[in-house]
Amino acid sequence: MSIQFTSSRKAASDCSSGYMVLGVYDDTDFTLSAAQTDDLTGGALTNVVSRGDLKKAEGSCICLNSTNGIKAKRVVLVRYGPRNKFTATVFGNSIQGLAQFLDASGADSVTYFLDDVELPERDVAWMGRRIVETLGQAFYKFDQMKKSSRMKRKSWKVQIAAQSSADLKSLRQGVKVGKALNNGVALARDLGNLPGNICTPSYLADAAAKLESHDNLTVEVLEEEQMQELGMGALLSVSRGSREAAKLILMDYRGAGDDSQPIALVGKGLTFDAGGISIKPAGAMDEMKFDMCGGAGVIGAMETIAALKLPVNVIGAVASSENLPDGAANKPGDIVTSMAGITIEVLNTDAEGRLILCDALTYISKYKPSVVIDAATLTGACVIALGKHPSGLFSNDEQLTEDLVYAGRLSGDRVWPMPVWDDYQSQLDSNFADVANIGGRDAGAVTAACFLARFTEKYRWAHLDIAGTAWHSGKRKGATGRPVPLLVQFVLNHCA
Repeated sequence: MSIQFTSSRKAASDCSSGYMVLGVYDDTDFTLSAAQTDDLTGGALTNVVSRGDLKKAEGSCICLNSTNGIKAKRVVLVRYGPRNKFTATVFGNSIQGLAQFLDASGADSVTYFLDDVELPERDVAWMGRRIVETLGQAFYKFDQMKKSSRMKRKSWKVQIAAQSSADLKSLRQGVKVGKALNNGVALARDLGNLPGNICTPSYLADAAAKLESHDNLTVEVLEEEQMQELGMGALLSVSRGSREAAKLILMDYRGAGDDSQPIALVGKGLTFDAGGISIKPAGAMDEMKFDMCGGAGVIGAMETIAALKLPVNVIGAVASSENLPDGAANKPGDIVTSMAGITIEVLNTDAEGRLILCDALTYISKYKPSVVIDAATLTGACVIALGKHPSGLFSNDEQLTEDLVYAGRLSGDRVWPMPVWDDYQSQLDSNFADVANIGGRDAGAVTAACFLARFTEKYRWAHLDIAGTAWHSGKRKGATGRPVPLLVQFVLNHCA
């Protein structure tokens, strides 16, 4: 399904869409447009709500199929809940409910009246953007690998209406950002959902190269020979067990002057992770195609940043490889030398993400970044600690932590701060090398971050462990596109 989003200044009496969406707080506490429509229809909305036909739960919807006095064919009421308890979360839940309703309705033309909606610390631009993001992502469908995808997809139009010129100006900016974000998230989800036999490191590199269609964005791909010359022994050790060559994908967006330090985004791009010699159990191993979602998220974020032409310099780096068992693969007990010259004892070959990231994090310092944020499906321990709601946030800078937490609240792509204390570093001690690549069962997500911290001392750095948030399992199996919204919001805040 494809959706065309637009914004306009329009009164309820002028709406001629197939479906007109109006908000209801509690009982007959209507939004402005809903109250106007109620008057135009002789109290039809009041009658429906008073009868209890619209359920009390936020996001509940009901459709009035025949209403005299207005041009729209149908009126959809969506429940917001009590006005004094209306929050950004409730608003998001109401849009999710609307998305489910519209999906089942067969709607092809919708006008959403966004008025009389007030949220603390949120403006009309944010609300318009959230509508676009929520509906766009709710109707995302990955069917490229199915025969049915050859059939013509349904397309429909969503118009978001404001009643004042000032609101319309703000709304248009929100819709613009929402559309660009949807494209970036959809790109990240597509890459994540593709199978490992198609989405290889070379495929990721080709996907990134397509971003050069944007102004001021160039792409360079370092091949294994170049990485060997740079001394990236940790990254290259992971790809030795694969027939697919490793790639270090570099995307350079220049939206500001040459003297402006860039923001650096680094993603783990493990296109399939069997665990290497420390092979994973067979159950759900198919989901290890999602181990490149950090890299996909960086590519999606760069797509959005370039499309919005943001006045900032951003470097996107994706370290990509496969991790498979082979005669040449890493063995437990092997010692490899990183680009930073730090030797690493590989106690578990399934702890490979930190091996490819540490060399990428060392390399990225050449750009003299103002800040570095890496995103990786790094540890199952983070899923145990935090579940599937927030991503784990580890940082060596308090202000950066606060900025990412705030960006998470604004974007809805939340994070939760975790420690990177020196107390944990002793768990990574090795009798034979400078550091071991695992630190035992205790605090596995923390010791993984502490490992990376040894390679990031030259700059402000944050690590996002997205192992719990990058994809859904079960019936909803598929990539989520996170952390694209978080990364883009962080960059947007930097530009404000």
